[in-house]
Amino acid sequence: MTGNVAPLIKALRAEAREAPESGIVEAMNYGRGRGAMGLWAGEGDLPTPAFIAEEAARALAAGETFYTWQRGHPKLRQALADYHDRLYDRAFDPEEFYVTGSGMQAIQIALAMTTGAGTEMIIPTPAWPNAAAACGVAGARPVCVPMMFGNDGWSLDLDRLSAAMTPRTRALFVVTPSNPTGWTATRQELMALLALARAHGLWIIADETYARFWYGEGPRAPSFFDIMNPDDRIIFVNTFSKNWAMTGWRMGWIAVHPSLGQAVENLIQYSTSGVAQFMQRAGIVALEQGEPFIAQQIARARQSRDLICEALARTGRCRFAKPMGAFYVFFKVDGETDTRRLVFRLIDQAQVGLAPGSAFGPGGEEFVRLCFARDPAQIRDAGERIAAVLQKG
Repeated sequence: MTGNVAPLIKALRAEAREAPESGIVEAMNYGRGRGAMGLWAGEGDLPTPAFIAEEAARALAAGETFYTWQRGHPKLRQALADYHDRLYDRAFDPEEFYVTGSGMQAIQIALAMTTGAGTEMIIPTPAWPNAAAACGVAGARPVCVPMMFGNDGWSLDLDRLSAAMTPRTRALFVVTPSNPTGWTATRQELMALLALARAHGLWIIADETYARFWYGEGPRAPSFFDIMNPDDRIIFVNTFSKNWAMTGWRMGWIAVHPSLGQAVENLIQYSTSGVAQFMQRAGIVALEQGEPFIAQQIARARQSRDLICEALARTGRCRFAKPMGAFYVFFKVDGETDTRRLVFRLIDQAQVGLAPGSAFGPGGEEFVRLCFARDPAQIRDAGERIAAVLQKG
């Protein structure tokens, strides 16, 4: 095509035209053509377990290819309720769960329910950038409030969060365990956040994607489920991607009070009109039979976490908090302030691909993120390569 196409981009909605490029994807695109070990994305190296994939294939062969329930297959919604029963040791109703086309769509629906033009959403950062970008595309303004990094790791400043609230604030987006920092809210911190939201009449969008990747006591991290009342304004967003190695499947869920069900169904209808039946069949067996696989992934991640933290500490140049949750180490290197340049140098010289901290919003600019959800032997190798480059200066 030829001619002057500049007016085309100018004719778009400003929110679409100004949607930010992903700094993570930029690093991935640079490193993929150079044979780098890709530790830039938030996924592990294990494929979807065969028992999950085979169930999808069975359902596909059986002809389960028609339109389905917008809210999700009843058996999958029951499986989600049963899974939460086991995990949180209390009863859940299937009417609290709604199946979405990815965790990202769950976030977009939560934003559509709570924000819009002229409103604001507060996000503690560093944070996964997609939520802030989706907020902007929806017409709202993301308000990033940097967390504090010190000798005890990452921490929230509740006074700073409160000071950022205005009459336009509608929601607070909380990811715990955190991508990219690994910070995990304690029960007391969750109670303080909930009290703040109640006092200001805000919605909490609770992203608990990494709840199972938790290195403390028990089968999962502390949760708003532990402390909330039924009438609290909380929307939970989650995904099948991490626990069951299903990143490419694009399937997630929302958990909300059943009174909001029709609103959620409507928003699913007007976006994707539901998730494919054969994929939902796979989701059912993942929830019902997937605990051994989750345990295997967490054990590998714990070992890999320890290996990479030891390697970075040995350089004498890296500062980081050993993560209590998720599967990332977020570290800064003494003397390195341009982390985009550092990431590209590590790709070229160490053949290891990381993500620049600048991609994760205010507070992350001097850090880089490494995903350690890999075979421990590979992570040991990556740590040695990174250390060799950093020790050369």
